[in-house]
Amino acid sequence: MMTSNTANPLLLSWFQRQQTPPGWFDLLSVMIDGMVRNVGEAESLPFLRQMGESLAERFPLPGSETIGELEAHINAKLAEFNWGFIDIDASDEGMTFRHQALPVSRDEYSQTRWCYAFCAILEGLYSRWLLGQGGKSHIAFSRERLYSVSDVVFRYANPK
Repeated sequence: MMTSNTANPLLLSWFQRQQTPPGWFDLLSVMIDGMVRNVGEAESLPFLRQMGESLAERFPLPGSETIGELEAHINAKLAEFNWGFIDIDASDEGMTFRHQALPVSRDEYSQTRWCYAFCAILEGLYSRWLLGQGGKSHIAFSRERLYSVSDVVFRYANPK
């Protein structure tokens, strides 16, 4: 079950001050909210994924030989963006990416919508980064589970 908030309100407040600067984040939130309201959530997801792919092209990862290196390279970019951090777990079925400390909207009523939109951007970002590491375009990268609006699990695996 997803919660609309993090378990620790003081921690959430700290992250919001760090990750969602007034002005720029508000403009981005208004733009995404307007897009979702005008075209609908499902219709906006491909565009948001494409924006994530474009961001990955602008900020490519260095080559990685191991999962540990990949995780370190991604975390370095996420730290640069102030977008939290990931843990990657690899198995025979694929890879899971647990992304924690995602930026959370300061507006409590739009936190879930922002989380869904930001996850679509991250799907595009991670997909393109993994393609640049030798991944295959037919392997899906998608949101699998939301623990909260700041803690999301993604899966990179063959579609079922």
